[in-house]
Amino acid sequence: MEIDSPTRKIIHVDMDCFYAAIEMRERPELVGKPIAVGGASGRGVLTTCNYEARKFGCRSAMPGFKARALCPDLILLPVRFDLYRYESSRIRKIFDDFTDLVEPLSLDEAYLDVSHLDSEPSSIAWEIRERIRNEIELTASAGIASNKFIAKIASDWEKPDGQFEVKDEDMLDFLADLPVEKIWGVGKRTAEKLHASGLKTCGMIRERTELELVRRFGKFGSALYQLCRGVDERKVNPNRERKSVSNERTFRENLTSVEEGEPKLDELVDELIEDLSGRHKERAIRECVVKLKFEDFQVTSAQRGLDHVDAGVFRELLAEAWARGEGRSVRLIGAGVRFHSERKGEVEQLEMF
Repeated sequence: MEIDSPTRKIIHVDMDCFYAAIEMRERPELVGKPIAVGGASGRGVLTTCNYEARKFGCRSAMPGFKARALCPDLILLPVRFDLYRYESSRIRKIFDDFTDLVEPLSLDEAYLDVSHLDSEPSSIAWEIRERIRNEIELTASAGIASNKFIAKIASDWEKPDGQFEVKDEDMLDFLADLPVEKIWGVGKRTAEKLHASGLKTCGMIRERTELELVRRFGKFGSALYQLCRGVDERKVNPNRERKSVSNERTFRENLTSVEEGEPKLDELVDELIEDLSGRHKERAIRECVVKLKFEDFQVTSAQRGLDHVDAGVFRELLAEAWARGEGRSVRLIGAGVRFHSERKGEVEQLEMF
């Protein structure tokens, strides 16, 4: 099997520099100027920046002082999560008008499964983007494919404010010359290992057997073998009632230090508090958990018994989990709480962790 089922129609919608775009919409005088959100303190990092700032080399997760050195005229704005969450909820309502199968990855991106609709997925993606433009006054990019992996890569192909579809019959050709750095989950160190093995593109990886890849890269070798052939069996999983509440974020560029991870975790904890203040406010918390996924896809989690959310405790758990990486960079951070079971004798577990 070289590709996923052609009956699946997956759209990955990714907002364009979401936080910065909202700030420019709210303050039109900022349009055309290099701006970034976050990073105001000495140890702070950028949450996002607009395309004018990116021209100077600024990027998300970059320390604020370094961004200022690259772009002296950079305008640094404070993070306004309440506003960003509100706009994200408006965008989610647009998604829900098209399908119940929506899997948010963060405030600014989500997978949509529109396989049940008769329209062409490219037309659906275009309509979604037009509604976001007209109703939210922001732009979004989209990737369309028959699986999540390819759709996510494709959404970055025509940024900003564009869309790109990879049809099944074109998938292997699309992947053949794709640099290994574009494979989701391949960070700097993994890319260096791949290059050292003479593997610079997905096409080159396809020349190796799965056994060879596993021997060289461990479990991640199996993932490489499948992904470079366009195989991704994961389904789009919509939100559902859980015995826990958690959120997580996978980063476009791996984080290399716990100091880089702390502000990312703080964002997740803020979102977690917001989630808990809604429909889950009556649930009794029994444990706080931090999850990390390292560059080689190895996962670890640290937890502590606690009946409330404490940002300081979450940072301590982050440091505990990070120390297990032994120098490996981190591609994903998650934060969550486990509830006491409301059913006597029921096994308590954190579904996302």
